[in-house]
Amino acid sequence: MSIGAIDTGRIEAMMAQLKAAAARTSPANANPVSDSALQTRQAAGAVDFQSVLKTSLDQVNQVQLQSQQLAQRFEMGDSTVSLSDAMISLQKSSIALQQTVQVRNKLVSAYQEIMAMGV
Repeated sequence: MSIGAIDTGRIEAMMAQLKAAAARTSPANANPVSDSALQTRQAAGAVDFQSVLKTSLDQVNQVQLQSQQLAQRFEMGDSTVSLSDAMISLQKSSIALQQTVQVRNKLVSAYQEIMAMGV
């Protein structure tokens, strides 16, 4: 890797990942779930909300841990890890955490609305 040169392959790979993520969360896919959860839904007829939520939280945790390890490897001078890889990984984990917080906020808001309903 040469410093100062732009690796267009990595940029194109990142753009492909972003487009794939956008396609999964587009309005056409109003209920985004992982492929394994989708297969479970088709097999069982319904998705267990608790398992989907736990899987999502586990994925966010895994992204956080991987980005932390990558950043530590860069800090320790590992020549196989570039600054851009470490920063991109940290940004991905930050975005994943922000998304999780927003989902939590929506769930709390929905719960409060349900509790405020008159029976």
